[in-house]
Amino acid sequence: MQKKIIKVHPSDNVAVALVNLKIGEIISFENQDITIVSEVKAKHKIALNTFKIDDKIIMYGVLVGKASLIIPTGGVLTTENVKHQSAKVSHKTETIGWTVPNVEKWKDKTFMGYHRQDGQVGTANVWLFFPLVFCENRNIETLKEIFEKELVTQKVNSHQMLLRSLVNNGFDVATQQEQSTKVFENIDVKFITHPGGCGGIRQDSESLAKLLAGYVKNPNVAGATVLSLGCQNLQIDIFNNALKAISPNNKKPILMYEQQQMGTVDEMLTAIIKNSFEAIREANKIERLPAPLSKLKVGLECGGSDGFSGISANPTLGYTSDMLVALGGTAILSEFPELCGVEQELVNRCVNETSAKRFLELMQAFEKSVVDAGSGFDMNPSPGNIKDGLITDAMKSAGAAKKGGTSPIVDVLDYGEYVTKPGLNLLCTPGNDVESTTAMVGSGANIVLFTTGLGTPTGNPITPVIKVSSNSELAAKMNDIIDVDTGDIINGEKTIEEMAEVMLSYIINVASGTIKSKASLLNQDDFIPWKRGVSL
Repeated sequence: MQKKIIKVHPSDNVAVALVNLKIGEIISFENQDITIVSEVKAKHKIALNTFKIDDKIIMYGVLVGKASLIIPTGGVLTTENVKHQSAKVSHKTETIGWTVPNVEKWKDKTFMGYHRQDGQVGTANVWLFFPLVFCENRNIETLKEIFEKELVTQKVNSHQMLLRSLVNNGFDVATQQEQSTKVFENIDVKFITHPGGCGGIRQDSESLAKLLAGYVKNPNVAGATVLSLGCQNLQIDIFNNALKAISPNNKKPILMYEQQQMGTVDEMLTAIIKNSFEAIREANKIERLPAPLSKLKVGLECGGSDGFSGISANPTLGYTSDMLVALGGTAILSEFPELCGVEQELVNRCVNETSAKRFLELMQAFEKSVVDAGSGFDMNPSPGNIKDGLITDAMKSAGAAKKGGTSPIVDVLDYGEYVTKPGLNLLCTPGNDVESTTAMVGSGANIVLFTTGLGTPTGNPITPVIKVSSNSELAAKMNDIIDVDTGDIINGEKTIEEMAEVMLSYIINVASGTIKSKASLLNQDDFIPWKRGVSL
């Protein structure tokens, strides 16, 4: 018989409803009978004791809010009776030990990856086109149309056929199933556009340069074609310096074109197409070879979270992350607004005082910038989050942080910095799904694991994004975007550890190219840089 409620941590004074609960329903839980006093939807929280005004609300073992009204035992927690509150932290208080998971059966496993001269291994082989400034976006779009039309021959898909039939006044048109034929089997060609590179403060251009340099450095990229206008803030030498800083001995081919030095658009595009085609043909010669799992760098992301995310999908990622770290691999935990309230635990997990101090400084600076803009971390939960039970930022954060498992934090990075140390790394990014995913890939992630309880189609141009659902209802409803379903944890059929084994097997298959992630199949190539400054 499925449990109706669950308490995540022994010290919690609230429980999560696993199913819809009715008024008057009596639930026997931890040697007491709890009478449900209001309708409670699955994923929402109920009080395990009566809360008076300003009483602390504890979940995941941490402070996640305080009562703004009296909440009776068996009452549902809402935005009307609960306010955000989180614990404050100012320094490292202890060093938390780590119970290393048993990975004996995985230590000799490999994936089939693309080996780069700097020792990194890619899970994909991509030739990347991007501009240094938004003025070149149109030329990038033109090149995208040209290259995709010739390098990937696609039959007309069903939606195209639908429009065609409407244009022809409803006459039936012969249908063709969507199918693609690639000219080159070992290389993908991807295109990035963005709204930056000029018009903002100089720091924005420098930040964008670091991000784009990280994409070139990423092991999934074989080489790049870069377009510059010439007069923009993000000059070619700024980009080259950013790349040299993280890859001083770069051996990847980079084709650079500056429009104001080349004459007409036609002349520039002609040169780009000829030179890029030859470079792509050469990169196609690179083939997959076995690589140890220690070469995996996994980004950890959540978006469209629900009340189950913190007890199924996110802990699954956390245990998977711990397994990869134990195998010598790398994990990246970002989304700093969604670490609010769990800072003390993360600080205590830092391997040294320097990293602990830097984490707190970055968190405090980020929060100050948000407050200065007239907002606050407490406004982080989205309407979708709130509707599905995540009613305070601290509550959302405590569940989101579960993606990082329990391993020591080996380094703390600011936005645009590249990961150099195996183990769990913290990366300062916004909580925005695409901005955060974009940043982790720019810091070296060659796989991204993305949990969702509501459904989100986010992907990335160069790195496979594996979508993990927190509940089976979502996995069935939106099966075109979900790769792995952790709903069996909710219904009691699998443990978190068992689901992590499933997750790691799936990662190996995606990293080896034997399975394409749903986001990759949908060509969900999202790229949004974080603009931290103002516009001038």
